[in-house]
Amino acid sequence: MSRTTGLPVETGLRMYRAMLEIRGFEDRVHDLFAQGKVAGSTHLGQGQEAVSVGACFALRPDDLMVCTYRGHAACLAKGIGLRAALAEILGRATGCCGGKGGSMHLTDVAVGAMGSFAIVGAGIPVAAGLAWGAQHRGSGQVTLCFFGDGAANIGAFHEGLNLASVWKLPVVFVCENNLYGEYTPIADTTPVADLAVRAAAYAMPGEVVDGNDVEAVHATVAEAVGRARHGDGPALVEAKTYRHKGHSRGDPAKYRPPGELEVWLERDPITRLRRRLLEAGVGSAELEQVAAEAQAAVAEAEAAALADPYPEEEALAHHVYAEGTAR
Repeated sequence: MSRTTGLPVETGLRMYRAMLEIRGFEDRVHDLFAQGKVAGSTHLGQGQEAVSVGACFALRPDDLMVCTYRGHAACLAKGIGLRAALAEILGRATGCCGGKGGSMHLTDVAVGAMGSFAIVGAGIPVAAGLAWGAQHRGSGQVTLCFFGDGAANIGAFHEGLNLASVWKLPVVFVCENNLYGEYTPIADTTPVADLAVRAAAYAMPGEVVDGNDVEAVHATVAEAVGRARHGDGPALVEAKTYRHKGHSRGDPAKYRPPGELEVWLERDPITRLRRRLLEAGVGSAELEQVAAEAQAAVAEAEAAALADPYPEEEALAHHVYAEGTAR
């Protein structure tokens, strides 16, 4: 990383800020849930920030993105504001879905965040549809589709990738392989070590990347996005990463073997990026300032969201059916 070659330092600093904000956001959601201020469950992604940030930073502002129920990071990286996302999780009227979607359904069409999907793999065919729409309109937009390793074993994965390849759709499939499908190790459910090999069955490029290296994720996804935008069809990127917390807030993750978490904590994507920025000549004082600004932004969003009102009762009937006269 330097100011003249490879990933510019300025971009690295923006990524660092984004990853710190996401980590702080997830930590606060964890605490707010423990305090009983979050209805329903939450699925956090501390440790996986490099996948969302690296991939989303490879997109144009008008590109589209779909993600999973562990999608806070992807939605923030795509442009949903901290306050709008946190207010949604807290069920407030100022949330990006009016407080009715909650943690697993963050959506903001205005920034291209086209939906978090609570059903495993459900976003894959939707991503193909969004890409087909962009292809049909000739808009030049690319759709980025996040899903977990567990989704690679369901029908929608194979159907979505097959159709995307047949029609050369402008979509990039990013598998966030955190080694566990909910509570089950991937080795117990999947006969291949690398899910990216499945791309060959659908005549598309498939690549494995270190999901805890934001530069590597960015470079790999940027190449795939460029191909898709120029009409060369889809690609499958498998980002190997690890979630620091359990599957959901009711999961203490006792199924993990002793020492596994500690090994992955040594590969924390934020720590790795900080080290690389220092090596590129960024001063520690500047990095501390970025960290302080990120922490302050999360705290400001939390204070505002907690002060925001809950939806009015009549809002229950809004956005249930299409409004206006049918034609």
